[in-house]
Amino acid sequence: MRLKLGLALVFALLSVVLPSSAGAIIGGSYDGTNHPYVAYADNGVFACSATLLSPTVMLTAAHCFSDSTSAYGVNTVTGGSIVRTTFDPNLTVANPARQWHWGTYYFDPQFAIGSGGGLPGFDTHDVAIIVFTTTGCHVPSNRNPATNTCGPIASSETNGQYGRLPSQGLVDTLRNGQTIGLVGYGVQNYVVGGGPCGGPCRPTPGDVFTRFAGLTTLIASNDRISKEFIKLHANKVGVCHGDSGGPDLLDSTNIILAVNSFGNGQECQSNTWSYRVDTAQALSWIAGAIAAGGGSL
Repeated sequence: MRLKLGLALVFALLSVVLPSSAGAIIGGSYDGTNHPYVAYADNGVFACSATLLSPTVMLTAAHCFSDSTSAYGVNTVTGGSIVRTTFDPNLTVANPARQWHWGTYYFDPQFAIGSGGGLPGFDTHDVAIIVFTTTGCHVPSNRNPATNTCGPIASSETNGQYGRLPSQGLVDTLRNGQTIGLVGYGVQNYVVGGGPCGGPCRPTPGDVFTRFAGLTTLIASNDRISKEFIKLHANKVGVCHGDSGGPDLLDSTNIILAVNSFGNGQECQSNTWSYRVDTAQALSWIAGAIAAGGGSL
């Protein structure tokens, strides 16, 4: 559920809005300053959503950038891909003062997609972090140094607010129908009749480039995939392309239960599966990756 634009269009948008792609939560509403710690992230090829956990650490998904080469290069010390992020909730408005924070992307090396037959083996270990330090980080030379920086992110950028990792096993204590908060920069809607015609015109992605939020509910499950994923209803509010890596929050809190991973269907009308970050494996990998990358919580 990441989103991609052709590079020609990406670079054409550079001077107007931003180069990569994103939008908002299907059925949600404009988030404004309600979740200032949820960010847009891109590597110049794909775009996703992410959550700031501390001035030096952001949480997102492994499938966002793990299989593409960053247009921004790599960290000269660690070799991790360079990505950029912003907390601006409305990227559709040209803003010369928009702040871009450049960091290094690390994903769980056990991440695999399509490695097993059927849904249980479709996706696994879909978690990643972005670390914001000056070590090995670099900003492309054609960017304004006043609005493009490496290093820890000032608390003023998020009004001193951060997302929070869950306690281990928290998801297993939740009831069926538990309220889950979704936040992201994915596609907001689809335009019927806007696509290529081979008979009836297919719907195409509509509004994009703003941070949206909404509430959905948990589908409690004891099936095999529930050990790694939570399943969310898409009755009224759901995630779409560009919301990948964004947080699934416990009700209206800042506690992150999972990161958006995948769904069925191309028009974002199906239930969503999100990778749990409350498992022993996920929490252990996140802690180790933060230490190895030079970040801290």
